Amino acid sequence: MFDPKDHIRTVPDWPQEGVQFRDITTLLSDAKVFRQLIDAFVHHYYDQPLDAIVGIDARGFILGAPLAYELKTAFIPVRKKGKLPFETYEESYELEYGEAVLQVHADALKPGQRAVIMDDLIATGGTLAATCKLVERLGADIVECAAIVDLPDLGGSRAIREAGHSVFTLCAFDGD
Repeated sequence: MFDPKDHIRTVPDWPQEGVQFRDITTLLSDAKVFRQLIDAFVHHYYDQPLDAIVGIDARGFILGAPLAYELKTAFIPVRKKGKLPFETYEESYELEYGEAVLQVHADALKPGQRAVIMDDLIATGGTLAATCKLVERLGADIVECAAIVDLPDLGGSRAIREAGHSVFTLCAFDGD
């Protein structure tokens, strides 16, 4: 059985001392492993009625686009501020030092459409929470928030669940 933890590189003390960085590029650089990764998400969602996969800039694009293709659904990019050329909605969220803003095209989803939000990793949940607000503002229904990795000690997945959203991840790294 495919376990993404077997293919994720841990880089100690990056980008700062005390951080155990979970590097997913090792999942992407092996064609067989990358296919297994996407297939794991396809298997989870193949029988669910979905209208779109919403990918969060930038690693959510790497996962969300091939997933949308395999599921025959739309792919909706949520971008960092200033990257989308048409009318947008935006949502800010807190970073460790400051604030960031995500945007989505105002016509990206229609009310009642069903979407899965995709990112690579759930840490504090800030980007996912902001994306959930954007999708809800468009009137779409959030089926689930998905990622490869959950870092439960940082509380992001718990916060997303407490906000009323389901969370699906392929693996978790606890306490290390």
